[in-house]
Amino acid sequence: MNPVTEHSTVPSLLQNIIHNIHPEDTVFLTHKVDDRWEEITYKQALENINAISAYFLDIGIKKNDRLALILDNGPEYVYYDQALQQIGAVNTSIYPTLSESEIEYILNDSGARTLLIGSPFLLKKILKIANSCAELIRIIPIFDDYQKFTEKSKFNTGIISLNALIEEGKRVYNQYKQTINSCRESILPTDISSLIYTSGTTGTPKGVMLTHHNFTQNVRASLDQITVITQDDVFLSFLPLSHVFERTATYHVCLATGSRIAFAQSLELLAKNMAEIQPTVMSCVPRLLERIHDRAMKSGQAAGGIKTKLFLWSLDKGRKFRLVKEAGKKPGIILTTEKNLAEKLVFSKIKEKTGGRLKFMLSGGGALPKNIGEFFGDLGIKVLEGFGLTETSPVMAVTEYNRQVYGTVGRIIPRIEVAIQNIDTHKIYTIQTHETFKPDFQSEEGEIIVRGHCVMKGYWNKPEETRNVIDEDCWFHTGDIGRFYKGNLQITDRLKNMLVNSFGKNVYPTPVENTYLKSPKIEGVFLIGDKREYVTAFIIPAKELLQETFNLDEAFFEKPDVFIEEQPVIDWINEDVKKLSNELAKFERIKNFKVKRNSFSMEAGEITPTLKAKRKVIEKKYATDIDNLYLQEADLM
Repeated sequence: MNPVTEHSTVPSLLQNIIHNIHPEDTVFLTHKVDDRWEEITYKQALENINAISAYFLDIGIKKNDRLALILDNGPEYVYYDQALQQIGAVNTSIYPTLSESEIEYILNDSGARTLLIGSPFLLKKILKIANSCAELIRIIPIFDDYQKFTEKSKFNTGIISLNALIEEGKRVYNQYKQTINSCRESILPTDISSLIYTSGTTGTPKGVMLTHHNFTQNVRASLDQITVITQDDVFLSFLPLSHVFERTATYHVCLATGSRIAFAQSLELLAKNMAEIQPTVMSCVPRLLERIHDRAMKSGQAAGGIKTKLFLWSLDKGRKFRLVKEAGKKPGIILTTEKNLAEKLVFSKIKEKTGGRLKFMLSGGGALPKNIGEFFGDLGIKVLEGFGLTETSPVMAVTEYNRQVYGTVGRIIPRIEVAIQNIDTHKIYTIQTHETFKPDFQSEEGEIIVRGHCVMKGYWNKPEETRNVIDEDCWFHTGDIGRFYKGNLQITDRLKNMLVNSFGKNVYPTPVENTYLKSPKIEGVFLIGDKREYVTAFIIPAKELLQETFNLDEAFFEKPDVFIEEQPVIDWINEDVKKLSNELAKFERIKNFKVKRNSFSMEAGEITPTLKAKRKVIEKKYATDIDNLYLQEADLM
């Protein structure tokens, strides 16, 4: 039975766990302290949560006040968020990677009253802008020795460490215990739970107002669709909780089901943490899955001889076994025996590196290339793909556990409507729901629009921009292009990403870029060609393979030249570009490219915190280099 009801709020989910699912001494959170994993029970977490709530009330925080956070994932995020949620305040999460000016804008636009800070580095950034944030009354570092960073600073706001705040809150808790309970009970599902600022690929960040109803009903619908999650599951959390995907798909799902959350130390230590924690579920982004695929393929073919033949034989048997199962048939004895042998000799070794217990991984935040999904399916590792935006809480569609259609983002979740609308005429081709699902249904392509419980309340302080995306019939216009394929939603690209060449042909960058990303030599592709005669690109090479192939040291990547001009490297990349171009229509093929020495970066303002390229920024910054791509056409056709 689904633990989320129509009337649930975010704080009621945690209350339901301790009253109906787990004893208070059950482990809730796990994180690494120095060299050991530390477990935190529900009772320990609740003591800290209630103390923080009491402190907030004591300093005058009231319902609907915005309280901000800027830190990496960890127990402190949960304490602070649950503390503000249960007194009706609004979580305003800020990406740690944002610039000082962007942070200042969000703090002032939201009118944030308090700010939880996760590191000395971030504190130094905040101290530079604190006096420009008029509503801010308290800075709260999660570390105790903050004085050595503040002794030379003069700022108007108060400052207290999180530990000291908790101690102060415990001291006054009895005074506010009944008030906390009353606040929690008075929260309405329609109240705002969080402001999440969009990544701003096209302009000033906008604060998306997500209600308790948005979050809880998104979880409710997702659990109705993926019914295998239980209170015994262990989620490994590494994507930022400041982003709506991890907030809902890991944190809120665990609040609903009573599953345990383990916080990874960092992306660099993720593989090590997976082996240690042995998670059963984790959310991820396509790039992580691509890296696992690339390393597995490289490792499987590196030894040569019989080992390489065995690796490729195993993948072949895994693929054949998967295709038979997906066709609804029962694999024969011979194929089953061969697949079991492949599992024992090859697949189990790869699975050990994920901890060996994964039920599934949930991929979101971008399109998963079809061949990557199929690769994991061949191994017997289930990857479910989801789709949505910050403005849709975020899930609109997600793969069903027992029905995989690679290259799609799954079935529409319950209790919402998703339509496909003609971009030019605005005619609605089809409206689909969870209940109208047919496994053979296909539709025309157009803009994806949605209405229902997942759609945001609007943009904070921006009524006109809200009206621009939510029409009079309550349809939210996602700006994504797609269609229905085999009953599932399939994403083509972002409307604003679409390139129209000088002959009027539409080129959708994502599927074209994904075609070239099949090459193990290529880590990234940025397609160019709007209002141009043909398509060109900036290509980012796979660094490790490039180093091995050409015996390069780190100094090569530290050179000031943005682009690699060495002809052997260009020819090496071009081998795969020419080969993969045959899979595309002629007007989609890359006819010239530059090899970028390093990836686009957040620090340079070229990508968003969710790793999406800021097209306008990149095209303006590299305008001369782009023009040069069209001065001399390379022979890539």
